[in-house]
Amino acid sequence: MLSEKEYQERLDRIQALRERLAKRLSGSLVSNPALAEELNGQIDDLVEAATAADGNQPTPPDGGLAALVGLGPQAAQQFGEALTPHGVVPYDEQVNSERIVAVGDLYYLYQHEQIGVFKVVRKLKELFEAGAVRLSAGPGAYRLYQFDRRDVLRYTRRDRVDAYRRVLGYGRGLGSAQSRPNTDFHMLFGHFVNQVTLFWRDKRISDVIRERALDPSFGSIAVVRRSGLDLRNNLKFTSFGHLNVMRVELMQVLDEAFKILGSPDVIDLFGADNAWDVVDEVLIRYFDERLQSSPRQRMAVTGRDVLRWLAGPHILETARGEFEALLMQIAEPAEEWLTSAQAMSLARRTGSDRVMPWEQLGQSGIATPVVERSPVTIPPIMQPRRRMPSPVYPKRNGRGTYRGGRTGRRASAYPRP
Repeated sequence: MLSEKEYQERLDRIQALRERLAKRLSGSLVSNPALAEELNGQIDDLVEAATAADGNQPTPPDGGLAALVGLGPQAAQQFGEALTPHGVVPYDEQVNSERIVAVGDLYYLYQHEQIGVFKVVRKLKELFEAGAVRLSAGPGAYRLYQFDRRDVLRYTRRDRVDAYRRVLGYGRGLGSAQSRPNTDFHMLFGHFVNQVTLFWRDKRISDVIRERALDPSFGSIAVVRRSGLDLRNNLKFTSFGHLNVMRVELMQVLDEAFKILGSPDVIDLFGADNAWDVVDEVLIRYFDERLQSSPRQRMAVTGRDVLRWLAGPHILETARGEFEALLMQIAEPAEEWLTSAQAMSLARRTGSDRVMPWEQLGQSGIATPVVERSPVTIPPIMQPRRRMPSPVYPKRNGRGTYRGGRTGRRASAYPRP
């Protein structure tokens, strides 16, 4: 541990080193901006190495308090001799990638649920059992029978709806086991996608209007990183529990459903070309629904790609060149998701809202304050004697998508049909 004088002298030397290098290489830095980033990175590495070496040195049992207040033989004669720590360990931004990937798969499943894939299979099963369709012993008919027999072992539709509500915040009512829904997910996810698209929009503009197109763009990677970290931190506390097992089972169910819909006898029954045509035909013929298969399916694919990218360590990259190269992986998926969501009035394209105010965000999952939790999830020692009223959540408008609002309503125990 350094003394206060040594601590201050080290900081002054570091600043003097940066200033001297900037003066000597000023001409080269103007023509080659990447050189400045490389020099700052090397200096930062040296500072981190010196800080780590200081942390390995033995410290007094009292942490230097006796020397500071002037007690004992090691008492400081001057203020500069008092020991000064560098600080605490930074907040751990690392998140288990498996849990974020599970959220991405659940988002993928939710969009297919909204399209009506599972509803179509259930309707087809009803028609098959009633003998109302010309299916008998073909591969599709046999798979329908197997699908029905295995149904008792799977998570029910109510379980799926509760999981969507708890993790993604979509739907109405409470989440699984009457937990608080993650109402901030859609807002944070849309904000992150907006910042990614804004970053690449700024980069495209800089490539056109600037003389050297290979120079780093004037897009802010700090804003993109902050929005991504806010979303990861939100999912960090809502991705525990049975989510990982459920998404594996539901992905198997979705795959089995498309094998049924893509069977030759089922395709011939509806005069379709593929499984998606069967889905659209059943939705039109038996449910009289307005089709949303195309935008929802693209939202499912691109949204999962964005969340999978967020599961990796790329968001923690500080070097501009490396960050841009890694962010390019989701440049087009983010633009496509935003365009599809905007076409369905599920998101809006912003140009000035760069930062999401922290006071507008709530807490979800295990990070929820006890007073905001459902009585089922409150520890017994903290439950009041009187019955706690149900929590009030923000107003929702249109297809269960969070749109904000100052008014609230009391949440019901289960979503409306």
